[in-house]
Amino acid sequence: MSTTPLTIDPLGLAVGRDAQVLHRAASPEFSGWLEHTRPAGGCSRPIRLTGTIAAVERDTGRITGRLHTDELPDRALYKACGNRRESVCPDCAWVYQGDAYQVVCRGLTGGKGVPDSVGRHPVVFATFTAPSFGPVHHRHIPRHTCRNRQRCDCRPAPCRARSNAGTCPHGQPAACFARHDGDDPRLGRPLCLDCYDHAHQVVWNYFSGELWRRTKQAADRRLAAISRKRGIPSVQVVTASGKVRWVPPVRVSHGKVAEMQRRGAVHFHVLLRLDGVAPDDPDALVPPPAGITVDDLEDAIHAAARQITVTTPPHPDQPEGWLVAWGEQVDVRRINTAGGELTDGKVAAYLAKYATKATEASGHSFTRLTPATIDDYADPEGDHLARLIDACWHLGRPTPPDMTGGAATADNRQGSLDTKPRPYAGLRRWAHMLGFGGHFLTKARRYSVTFALLRDTRATYRREEDDEPADTITVGTLTYIGAGWLSEGDALLANTAARQRRESRRIGREELAHEAWLTGAAA
Repeated sequence: MSTTPLTIDPLGLAVGRDAQVLHRAASPEFSGWLEHTRPAGGCSRPIRLTGTIAAVERDTGRITGRLHTDELPDRALYKACGNRRESVCPDCAWVYQGDAYQVVCRGLTGGKGVPDSVGRHPVVFATFTAPSFGPVHHRHIPRHTCRNRQRCDCRPAPCRARSNAGTCPHGQPAACFARHDGDDPRLGRPLCLDCYDHAHQVVWNYFSGELWRRTKQAADRRLAAISRKRGIPSVQVVTASGKVRWVPPVRVSHGKVAEMQRRGAVHFHVLLRLDGVAPDDPDALVPPPAGITVDDLEDAIHAAARQITVTTPPHPDQPEGWLVAWGEQVDVRRINTAGGELTDGKVAAYLAKYATKATEASGHSFTRLTPATIDDYADPEGDHLARLIDACWHLGRPTPPDMTGGAATADNRQGSLDTKPRPYAGLRRWAHMLGFGGHFLTKARRYSVTFALLRDTRATYRREEDDEPADTITVGTLTYIGAGWLSEGDALLANTAARQRRESRRIGREELAHEAWLTGAAA
């Protein structure tokens, strides 16, 4: 029996998706419609806009043409949703992933306005993990014998083999002898839900951005201290306001991606690059002083990760606050080393891939929660995710104003946190993200190019491809009227055409790369 969804046309007749496709493809305006939907062709849920589009001369501001969307196919203008999450819109996430790759890779090799000399700066790839909030099921392979980690079939070790572990205070086994498969739903789930500290985990997620900020500052301070100890002088620079400042001769630029683990705790993958400071141009990307090496960068990262902690503001459930610190597994590795597995391209592709993820690794993907929907997801006696969401909602409740702590002082680094009104209120806003409210891809201002620059470059290319006059700009006065394709048949046609164009571009890039390789080989 067919399960093709049905829609109802104005005459009340049932119309299946295949009939919708045939009806659209047989219409005389099909080619124009397909070209019209091209900007949002592969989007799962494009935005539909209505209004006026005008062509305006750059120099004079004179309107040379005007078009209303009523004159366009479907009487609307289609725009891709631009969602970065692959689980929501694969096509828009594919575009975002490509931009993320460029942002990360340009900071490693240069290009697109970043000098090629950054490829010779010391760089490390660090992973900062959350601490343990209770034992969970995990999969560990002590020794890999496979040739390809992407298709690893090595036998994992027992999960938590403890012959004398006994049971926890709640009567649950404190050991697990299973050798979990990679898709085992138990991975990341606590051995005992009642022993696990769900409240501490969501608080850690919420304040992890502050922990990272202080860690980065501590690494900068340590490198500055190393410079002073080795007699490397500070650099005098003139700020944009005209003031003269003495700054350390070395600084760290970073690109960071947050990844959600199966247990619902975030950890950070960070590229940290050593840069110098140019006295005549503080924004220039120059190599670090000869006396500072990648060994010093590694030392600064490890020292900062060990020393820096954040004590959260008081809360009625935890008057002394929670301690937020990194876990024991702080991994720092160099890239582009002889015989090493990590290269510029691999690291950039790895970070770009995780930039399109959110909470999918934990097993669920949620939309923003409200008082009307929270009961469908939060349960203090439910499974692991239900308890994490309940912890976010419970801790984010309104608290008495006298719980916010004392006034900030110069000697109190906690001051900025303790004096913030309702410091835990954001937990409710980010309950669907298990407490984490930061961006999944961030970078230092000087690290690389920006997403805005990449989008502008792509828009300029499209205007040139469409032969739009250089002295004319397009100004739209548009209003949102809805989201999504008008029918499943339209979605199928538009998405299929987009996939064909994408495949054509991929083949074209491979052909150009092969031709360049042959030319290089011949030379």
